[in-house]
Amino acid sequence: MIENPSLLLTVFAFLAIIGPLVFVHEFGHYIVGRWCGVKAEAFSIGFGKELFAWVDKRGTRWRLAMLPLGGYVKFKGDMNAASQTDPEWLTMSAQDRAESFPAKPVWQRAAIVFAGPAINFLAAILLLGALAYIQGDPEAPPVVGAVSNGSAAQSAGLKAGDRIVSIMGRDIGSFTDISSIVTLRPNEVLPYVVERNGQRFDVSIAAGTRIEKDRFGNVFRLGQLGVASAPLVFRPVSLIEAPVVGARKVVQLFSSSMDGLWQIITGRRSMKELGGPLKIADVSGQAANMGWQSFIFLMAFISINLGFINLLPIPMLDGGHLLFYAIEGIKGRPVSPQVQEMAYRSGLMVLLSLMVFVTFNDLSSFGLWRSLSGLIG
Repeated sequence: MIENPSLLLTVFAFLAIIGPLVFVHEFGHYIVGRWCGVKAEAFSIGFGKELFAWVDKRGTRWRLAMLPLGGYVKFKGDMNAASQTDPEWLTMSAQDRAESFPAKPVWQRAAIVFAGPAINFLAAILLLGALAYIQGDPEAPPVVGAVSNGSAAQSAGLKAGDRIVSIMGRDIGSFTDISSIVTLRPNEVLPYVVERNGQRFDVSIAAGTRIEKDRFGNVFRLGQLGVASAPLVFRPVSLIEAPVVGARKVVQLFSSSMDGLWQIITGRRSMKELGGPLKIADVSGQAANMGWQSFIFLMAFISINLGFINLLPIPMLDGGHLLFYAIEGIKGRPVSPQVQEMAYRSGLMVLLSLMVFVTFNDLSSFGLWRSLSGLIG
């Protein structure tokens, strides 16, 4: 049984994941900005009160702030940390305008903005590739090793030795692929293609339901087919192959995350499953308690999601800026400052509302509301 992590370990693990990932994200903006000749006036890890800062020879102020839940690079010509254009940039000298962000062609601005999310995906590829290089790539072919009595698989007639070829029309390459689809769909009838003794046949199976509870008493309904795989074999991975393996795993994790998000959007899974910083901190502590492999895997997973979230077309996020640049590229002129201002305000409201919602979910998952209702009652 894994012991619950201490508060100190949880806080340390959370900062050890979020801090480097925020730095990597902002460094993507910074380094591509430098390549494009844009001066960075500030590079901040965190928001709020400044804890530590220094100015380098290029005039960039590197700062560490109190709230480590994000960061920013403020380029010359930016009005604020959200990279809104400062109207005063047009009054700068020719030399200053040349190294300001708004003066660059739209494709360079888009490249600078896109670099942040892109480097998050690259970081995940390198982390998962390094993990595969160190411990090998776990392989489990999608072949049934055993069938549990009374399970959905037994009811459907699956037998040991059967190979799962596809589920829902999706090709199955490993036993993990089966779990990633079935776990999210308890009691849903899904079409399978199964191969037995060289012959393929179709079968529809509704996975059973496995009920799990976390340490706060939250109940989760998970799909369970009732089959076991053969023992895992860790295939050695060369240094050259490691990035390829890492990229494949990133695609698998990203697809699984999008699958789960779509189920929440369509109402097949509860909105309560959306978590925020507090939940990430809790999971970070648990991962650290389980060992460095779990910790690295979680860091890669969060890096993927950080990259994806920042690509959403919401003003104030990188995706919102990219949307404006796409419109500018099509129309041949920037979106008007008035429209941008309205969009940034609405985007800020969306982000604040989402933050409040996921924080409410986090506190609920920790049992705070149940405790308060018990005290009031």
